[in-house]
Amino acid sequence: MKIGILSDTHDNLSAVRKACDLFAAEGISLLLHCGDVCGPAVVQALEGFTVYFAQGNRERIPALREAVDALQGGRLALLHTLTLDGRSIVLVHGDDSHALRSLITSGTYTYVFHGHTHRHRDERRGPTRIINPGALGGIRWEPPSVCILDLDTDEVNFYIIP
Repeated sequence: MKIGILSDTHDNLSAVRKACDLFAAEGISLLLHCGDVCGPAVVQALEGFTVYFAQGNRERIPALREAVDALQGGRLALLHTLTLDGRSIVLVHGDDSHALRSLITSGTYTYVFHGHTHRHRDERRGPTRIINPGALGGIRWEPPSVCILDLDTDEVNFYIIP
């Protein structure tokens, strides 16, 4: 099973549409959004995918929650815990560094997905793999990026979105 991971889209619809094209071409139907969607237009652009949204520090307008509720059945939360293909996963934005560290060091999760830093990350600490796909919009340090994780092979690939 392959999953698409994106974060910090910051209303960059052009980049979101290009990422959706990539995910569709790879046969991906499940996306994990690590927060800072910002507005409902991004949620609407992700229609057709099953998406879990971590609530970021930029999720300030009620229309965002309404859009997620309408299209994704209420999948906007500060933290999601999922089990996919027998692997325990937690999805957060990561702006609370203490809480993020606790999730990583707990040893409870196979994967911890987060955003916020606008920098891609792929590292292991004990039994936990920490992945940040980088920022798709509102970029500061790196080009816009997303990643795809193949749960069958544990292979992650980062993609620059032009």
